[in-house]
Amino acid sequence: MKQYLVFDIGGTNLKYALLDNAGNIIEKNKKPTVKSGLNDFLKEMYEIADQYNGNFKGIAISCPGKIDVDNKIIHFGGSLPFLDGANIQKLFGDKYGVPVGVENDGKAAALAEMWLGALKDVVSGEMLTLGSEVGGGIVVGGQLIHGAHFQAGELSFMRYDMNCADWSGFTGQKGSAVNMIKRVNEALGNSNLEDGQKAFEAINAGNTQAVQIFEEYCADVANIILSVQAVVDGERVVIAGGISAQDIVIETIKKQYQALANKFYRVKNELTMPEIVRAKFENDANIYGALYALLLDINGQSEEAK
Repeated sequence: MKQYLVFDIGGTNLKYALLDNAGNIIEKNKKPTVKSGLNDFLKEMYEIADQYNGNFKGIAISCPGKIDVDNKIIHFGGSLPFLDGANIQKLFGDKYGVPVGVENDGKAAALAEMWLGALKDVVSGEMLTLGSEVGGGIVVGGQLIHGAHFQAGELSFMRYDMNCADWSGFTGQKGSAVNMIKRVNEALGNSNLEDGQKAFEAINAGNTQAVQIFEEYCADVANIILSVQAVVDGERVVIAGGISAQDIVIETIKKQYQALANKFYRVKNELTMPEIVRAKFENDANIYGALYALLLDINGQSEEAK
């Protein structure tokens, strides 16, 4: 069975794995992401690839930023701005003589769910990744949509508050799980504002302040889902991100969506509510999704979604 080398480039860690074309992980590892510049970063990646050279038939990469999947070029690079303009075909395809693929990390996670997870066989739907902002991907006609500028599904750019004067009024901040956790910990007087475990201990225990902040947050997420549903008419919405492991998250988003629909007659009676479920994949989602994107590209199936 053919094997592929997959990289998941993150702001904290560079994850890598060797998989077969059925999605079985043969081995995987990670290293702290090199942030000192492109040359040092590539040196690290080349050292990893050289270890497996001769054992893979392709290289797949997931990373932040706007990704030109046609020409294999990274734009912006998120928290790694030195990746802006990096041509993966030249840097890896030409160097190792194998097919290469590169995909946005949010879209890669959605592809993982399409291939082997909660979006498998779903004709229309979406995935929301609730982290520092809101990432994900939109599926229409059984295909992940990239858009004319490779930015379809960038939900963080939706303007949530029409009176906002800065980024705080956009979906990226309104739907930020990190911001919600910070607000809960601040209300509780916890010293570590990023401690998600402490925040959810209070939420699950029914602490009044924590629950109020959490329910307001889930109402914001429900509003995001409603807005996307009006455009996509999805049958299923998949919730990903670290907080999705908490059962109360999916339950409360569903409750808040229903409460929102009940406020408006036409929403309740005319707009069909999508099924809202937890994502199957967590830490390895981008690994699986990047590989699936490469396999689709090799087989020519990705053309249908462009």
